[in-house]
Amino acid sequence: MRRATTVVTYALTSLVGVIAFLYPFWLPQVARDASGDLAHAGDSALMVTVLVGICFAVLLLEVQREAVGAKSIALLGVLVAINATLRFVEVAVPGPGGFSPIFPLIIFGGYIFGGGFGFLLGALTLLVSGLVTGAVGPWLPYQMFTAGWIGLSAPLCRPIVHALRGSRTPHASRTSVEVWVLALFAGYWGLLFGAIMNLWFWPFAVGPAQMHWVPGAGVWETVQRYLVFYVVTSLAWDLARAVGNFVLVAFAGAALLRVLRRFHVRFAFAYAPAPLAPGPIQVAEAEWRTS
Repeated sequence: MRRATTVVTYALTSLVGVIAFLYPFWLPQVARDASGDLAHAGDSALMVTVLVGICFAVLLLEVQREAVGAKSIALLGVLVAINATLRFVEVAVPGPGGFSPIFPLIIFGGYIFGGGFGFLLGALTLLVSGLVTGAVGPWLPYQMFTAGWIGLSAPLCRPIVHALRGSRTPHASRTSVEVWVLALFAGYWGLLFGAIMNLWFWPFAVGPAQMHWVPGAGVWETVQRYLVFYVVTSLAWDLARAVGNFVLVAFAGAALLRVLRRFHVRFAFAYAPAPLAPGPIQVAEAEWRTS
């Protein structure tokens, strides 16, 4: 029952995120300016409140589970702190384009510990790092949603890895297959993260008509305009993130998998109380049945 409740919670959270990104396209008119300051200026605080509230609700659900839940939450806090520190280093020493070192840990967390853990790791990493670095603005809830979706989708790599490596493949080769699949997944999300994040401000932006949204445009026309906008303004930036993700996972993936799996194995225990010793009545009944 608790598992079903958690699944429904994440599904509703993702639905809220999708609506938050797309609702401006349903409006007959939006306020625009060249700086983009008007994008979601009135609803970003509400979205942060809703998303943080959902995260804490899920954490409370996890606490109600067995001891493994409490240990996983403790590990989640450690990983969020590590990733927030990496984000602080990234702000202090900017990398090329959209490169950021925070995404591999989100992917590995979701891949090893499950989509729910990955969602919380991604969303809380962006929240904590935003507070630490001062990167708080109307874009923050949309970064939290998108980073959460990265961790939530990471378990989708498991059947691909299982199909590619086979049961008879040597352990070293299986790990190599796993790392390369996750590296490609990380590179893919390096592009997709930027493509999704552009949507939070794109309907409010102004510029050449052929690459910006206009109210009343059809779905195909909107897609065409966005593709032009993405290629012209965002593709080079996101390629740096995609390449950075791929390289980080390819080089550090085996070590991260080994460390996180060690924690996962230690947490995956089942409490089974020993059976009580039979009392005099049970002993007498057993003797009577066998006599």
